[in-house]
Amino acid sequence: MKRILLTTFALAFALLLISCDGDFRSLADGNTREVVVVMDSTQWESETADAIRDVFGKWVFTVPNAEPYYDLSFTRIRSQDQLERIRKQKNIIFASPIDEDSNTGRQIRGFLDETLEERVRAGDSFAFPIIDQWYRDQYALILTSTSDSALAQKIRNTENSLLSNMLEKELKRWEYFVYERYEQTQYSDSLWKNYGYKVRIQHDYIKNIDTLNFHSFRRFLPENDRWMWTWHQDNVNDISFLDQDWIIATRDSLQKLYIKGARDSMYVQTYVGDEVRRPIVTESFQLGRLLTYETKGTWYMENGLMGGPFVNFTYYDPDTKRLFMADYNQFAPSVRKKLRFVRQFRAMGRTFQSDSTWTSQSNTVPNI
Repeated sequence: MKRILLTTFALAFALLLISCDGDFRSLADGNTREVVVVMDSTQWESETADAIRDVFGKWVFTVPNAEPYYDLSFTRIRSQDQLERIRKQKNIIFASPIDEDSNTGRQIRGFLDETLEERVRAGDSFAFPIIDQWYRDQYALILTSTSDSALAQKIRNTENSLLSNMLEKELKRWEYFVYERYEQTQYSDSLWKNYGYKVRIQHDYIKNIDTLNFHSFRRFLPENDRWMWTWHQDNVNDISFLDQDWIIATRDSLQKLYIKGARDSMYVQTYVGDEVRRPIVTESFQLGRLLTYETKGTWYMENGLMGGPFVNFTYYDPDTKRLFMADYNQFAPSVRKKLRFVRQFRAMGRTFQSDSTWTSQSNTVPNI
């Protein structure tokens, strides 16, 4: 009962802090893509540790040089002071069997009340996310089960949901980071007024191409060139054609027209060669009422020695029968790790909105 009361009081206190006019707690430490894994040192080569490496540290191949999904570092609880330092980190995973006789095991039991412990022992629950519990902008995850092998299996079986929950927190961070200084609201307002859609545009992107249904913006830095473009099509009543092949063919046809290099014979295209080393991955989800396809991969310059990662969003508004694209690209050969920029693109594409009251215009452009 004492543990339940303490847990309830802690949660109520955290909610009180957040519900006030401002959350005055310090920001959590660490990099957005770093995860501190807290386990007893005797378990760093256990089945659970291997499962955590395989799930949270798996390799991502949709960037020019493969990178781990998250950078993992393993540590153990040696003292109360060291536990307090761990609690300051931005991303934390506490993992152990529920009855493990270790500092980590005891700490995990201290996190859970009797009801949650019973659910763990019955096999009904094993993962408990804690968001902004001790510091602002923090994601902690408790992983526990009845044994090492049982916990490892549960982690592997729920890979997608575990990753999506942590990624959701990361993308919210990137959205704040990208737009915290300023954003080009005049560009998004113009798109909304003239074309019935908008997407948030970062503060130093400059308008580049502006046609009837294609618009591009560029953020040129000598060491890190980035650009984005949008496209729309009215009167799309049937989307049975909409799949990854159509998305790639359409973005390539648009880029052949508009995204060129130093000469007219140079233009950006999607890299579709080695599907093992550089795959193209498309996932679909709902963004409000919009059916959304998110496609990740790499691009290359036809007749030129350039390339980099891209993220394409294809949106369909069933209310207005309109189809849209927002496409993000990077060229930064001197920047080895590019996954964090891809995550920024993914956050930016999720700010897209379509005007549900928009009616088809007389200047509709024919299908490509």
